[in-house]
Amino acid sequence: MIKDLILPAITDAGTEVTIVAWHKATGDLIEVGDVVLEVMTEKVNVEVESTLEGRILEILHAPDAEVKVGDVLARVEAVEPASEGAF
Repeated sequence: MIKDLILPAITDAGTEVTIVAWHKATGDLIEVGDVVLEVMTEKVNVEVESTLEGRILEILHAPDAEVKVGDVLARVEAVEPASEGAF
């Protein structure tokens, strides 16, 4: 199943941020709480943590792109855990 990684509300003020850098790349496995990217608000840089678990299939915005709260940042595919004892 493919899910969208959405930009959460970062601060009470402003709904637009600029992507500074991605800390994960297409193909990387992520878990809930992993820092996936850094964004810049008008006042401060903020690390954005994943709310999803899986493999990043597609990153939709490059560094320096301006994005708004609620925008889709990346597409993530759920990854089935390896079953124990499987050969």
